[in-house]
Amino acid sequence: MARTTKRPPFAPIAPKRVVFLAYEGHQPLDLVGPLQVFALANREGAAPGYEIIVAAMQRGRVDASAGPSLVVDHGLEALGSADTLVIPGGPGVEAAARERQLVQALRRTAGSIRRVCTVCTGSFLLAETGLLSGKRATTHWRSCADLAAKYPDIEVLSDPIFVHDGGFWTSAGVTAGIDMALALVEDDCGQAMAARVARDLVVYLRRPGGQAQFSEPLALQQRSNQGDYGKLIELVESTLNRSWSIDELAKTAGQSPRTFQRRFTEAVGRSPAVAIETLRISRARLMLETTRAPLTVVASRCGFGSQEQMRRAFHRQLGVTPGWIREHFGKLG
Repeated sequence: MARTTKRPPFAPIAPKRVVFLAYEGHQPLDLVGPLQVFALANREGAAPGYEIIVAAMQRGRVDASAGPSLVVDHGLEALGSADTLVIPGGPGVEAAARERQLVQALRRTAGSIRRVCTVCTGSFLLAETGLLSGKRATTHWRSCADLAAKYPDIEVLSDPIFVHDGGFWTSAGVTAGIDMALALVEDDCGQAMAARVARDLVVYLRRPGGQAQFSEPLALQQRSNQGDYGKLIELVESTLNRSWSIDELAKTAGQSPRTFQRRFTEAVGRSPAVAIETLRISRARLMLETTRAPLTVVASRCGFGSQEQMRRAFHRQLGVTPGWIREHFGKLG
């Protein structure tokens, strides 16, 4: 007669503890965005895979930079039992980096934490501990130069949505924390689970391209104004279907072609041809996402010589095709 036992043949797997660090002035979306990814993974799984807690220097109320405050039940002692630590960014990160107690606690416990992660400017707090020394990291595109200048021993990458170097994960601005959290869930639970969570959040599992696709059109306009090319950029942007030559651009700017190319590149940080291609891609993306216009029409209205030329430009700058953009982001499909 077979023996029976009330105990299951295998002990249940303990959930992984994910600790979110809150501090005065943190960016709320940096914290709750990734937190929601792990919460949805718990809901989608057969059993909760994550124990999610929020910790701070002191228990009690912690004010965010906007929106409601948090009531935190855990102090820094929670870091010692974390499997994954997520540090948000926000306007209060500089003050947090000056808190010796906090910096020392992070430095002391990081060795026992499997993954230490930052969102946006949270990388500055982690950098202050010295733990990112010799590592690759990223942050919000607007803060990359500051991070590199303040911590020259860190290899700062300005374009990736997130960077994984050993046990450290750093992500770009705000919503990039969701991208990173999806990658963490995929690492733990597999692609199918991460895809289900992404679908629940109505986001994509892997975002195409890097930070540049979001920041460059705006930065281009800002830099062109500084170099007295603002009106020229506005004119080109309003007539993208026109084939602009260097001679025409130079004449409009009141300069010789050679002087124009040199000064424009110095002011804007890229050649006139690349700058115009960036503007055309930005306009084409808008059409792909908000209209049903055929690809040939999109290419023509945005100044690409052909649909194939547009496809090559998209692949060169974003690493995806126009069709992929429409399939994943089209709002009228």
